[in-house]
Amino acid sequence: MVAEVAVPGGGAALSRARAATLVSLACGMAATLLLPAVGLTREPDRWRLAAGTVGLVAFALVLAVALYAAVTPEPPGRLRLRLGYVGVTVLSVPLVAPVAVGAWPTWAWLGAAVVGGVPLLAPLRAAAPAAAGVAAVAAAVAAATGASVGRALLITGGVGLSVAAVNGFQVWFFRLLVQAGQGRAAQARLVAAQERLRFAGDVHDLLGHHLTVIALKSELAARLAADDPARAGREAGEAQRLAATALTELRRTVHGYRRVDLAEQLTAVGEVLRSSGVRCTVVPPAGELPSEAAIQLAAVLREAGTNVLRHSRAGWCRIEIIQEEHVARMTVTNDGVTAPALPDRHSHGLRGLADRLAGAGGQLRTRCADGVFTVEATVPTAA
Repeated sequence: MVAEVAVPGGGAALSRARAATLVSLACGMAATLLLPAVGLTREPDRWRLAAGTVGLVAFALVLAVALYAAVTPEPPGRLRLRLGYVGVTVLSVPLVAPVAVGAWPTWAWLGAAVVGGVPLLAPLRAAAPAAAGVAAVAAAVAAATGASVGRALLITGGVGLSVAAVNGFQVWFFRLLVQAGQGRAAQARLVAAQERLRFAGDVHDLLGHHLTVIALKSELAARLAADDPARAGREAGEAQRLAATALTELRRTVHGYRRVDLAEQLTAVGEVLRSSGVRCTVVPPAGELPSEAAIQLAAVLREAGTNVLRHSRAGWCRIEIIQEEHVARMTVTNDGVTAPALPDRHSHGLRGLADRLAGAGGQLRTRCADGVFTVEATVPTAA
C-alpha cells in the first residue's frame, strides 16, 4: 500500500490520485526494467553478472526516488537528483554493457528505461534530446560489442520515447490536478478575505459619518466652553447622543440584529460554496420564519459556510432548515474534515454563536465523525 502524503491544496481525493499515479508509474517502469534484467539471466560470466546486477540495482534505486519526486510538488533536491540520475546512467555503461553480449541487447533496453524516466525529473520536451544522447551511447555500445546498431537505436529511441510519452502524460495530468486543488484553496481564502473586507466596509460606512460629526461637535463644544457654556453643553450632549446611537448601530451590525432575508442568505452561501467547487444542496424552510429566528439562523449560516471553505476540504455540503412545533432547526453538514474547526481569532466563531443562541433560547451543537462535520442550530419560533 502506498502511504498518502498531504498535497498542498488537496484533499483525500487528490491524495488517492497521487497514490494511483505513483503505482501506475512504478508498474510501467518496473516492466521496462524487466527487459534489461533478462540479460542478467543470459550472462554466463559471474563477474559480468555481478557488475551488471550492481548497475541495474543502482539505476532502479535512483529511479524509485525519481518516481516519488514526480508526484511530490516542489520536492527538495531536484537538481541533485537529476545529477544522480545522469551519474548512475553513465556508470551503468561499463557495468551493464558487457552483459549477455551477442545474446541480448542489455544496455539498449536499459537505455530505453533511462529515456522513459526523463519526464519524471524534467519537462517532457527534454525527452527527445535525452533520447538522442542515450541512443548514441547505445549505438556505440552495440558497435563495440558487435551487436546490431539498428536494433539498439530502435529499442532505445522507439521504446524509450514511447515510455517517456506515457510517463509524461501521467505526470502532467497529476500536476494539473494539484494546480486545480491549489486554485480551489486560493479561491476559498479569497472568499473569506472578501467577506472580511465587506464587513469592514459596512463598519466603516456605519461609523464614519457618526465619528466625524462627533469629532466636530466635541471641538465646537471645547471652543464654546468659555464664552457660551449653555451652547457648549448642548453640543456636548449632542455628541454624547450620537456616540450612543453609533454604539447601538454597531452592536446591531456585529450581532446581526438588522433585518435579514434568510432565503437570500441561503442562496448567497450556496452560490459561494458551488463557486468554490463544493456540491451544495440547500433545503429552505417550508414557510417564512419569524424575523428573530431568521436573524439568528442567518448568523449561524454565515459562520458555518465560512467554516466549510476555510477549515475543510469539502466535496459536498447540505444545508437544511425545517420548522417544527415552536422551533426552527438548521443543519449544515459537510465532508472533508480531519479535525473540528477552531474559532478564528478575527471572529466570534461557533463558540460565540453558541453563547448568542443560548441567550435567545436556542441551542448550537456540533459533531465530527468519519470526516463529516455537522452544525445543528435550533431557535424558538413562538412569540
